[in-house]
Amino acid sequence: MRQSPVSYAALLVDLDGTLMSTDTVSPRVAAAVGRVAALIPVSIATGRRSSDVINYARRLGLTAPQISNGGATLLDPASGEILWNRALPESRARQIVEWVDARAVNFIATHPCGDVTAPADIVHWDLTRISAMDLPESQADELAASFATAPDLNVVKVYLHYNGWWAVDFTGAGVNKGAAAGQLAQRLAVEPSRFIAAGDSFNDLPMLEVCGLRIVMGAAPPELKAIADYIAPAVEDDGLAVAIEELVLPALLAN
Repeated sequence: MRQSPVSYAALLVDLDGTLMSTDTVSPRVAAAVGRVAALIPVSIATGRRSSDVINYARRLGLTAPQISNGGATLLDPASGEILWNRALPESRARQIVEWVDARAVNFIATHPCGDVTAPADIVHWDLTRISAMDLPESQADELAASFATAPDLNVVKVYLHYNGWWAVDFTGAGVNKGAAAGQLAQRLAVEPSRFIAAGDSFNDLPMLEVCGLRIVMGAAPPELKAIADYIAPAVEDDGLAVAIEELVLPALLAN
């Protein structure tokens, strides 16, 4: 673990697989997050849609800007106002929707006013993120490979802890949780190196790389563990709470 005199300015926390393993945040994790939120801003950073982020942020009493859509959206959890948003290129969005529709793959396409789950319901193509859902890993690999060389896309394969399937998230090039952390840092007038980040999957890697203190969950891939300052127990064992109690709070209270 690195030793640093940094005064940490915010905690960024992935949702599925980090903050919770199912749809409910455990009492111990909620209490630990609340203790941190009393000291510094806490932001959920997730691939989920904005409405989900607002819901969980409000349950946890979080008031700082929150990150949704894989880093494509920064929003105010109290008002629901979008503070920053980046859309997919329309031509690519159409190609992705055509791919998943031809194979009868479930998907969620989000835009500033909500989300849709059927091609016929897409009226405007200012889509922020498209997530192909509930895929076997082989099909997730096939889909990701189909668009991997597109220069105007960010493509990430994500494990879905709540059902054991996989998803593939599409956002615009350069749009990821790390970029969103940079937008949040600008709003807080600090450097991202003063952030603490916690995650468990490949879409958390850009966020972990730009933040100054890195917490990685026990079930995370080796690529994430290789850059971790602290490897937490499994999410099912309230690993985030353990990390907060053993690492985050002592670091905050020491400054």
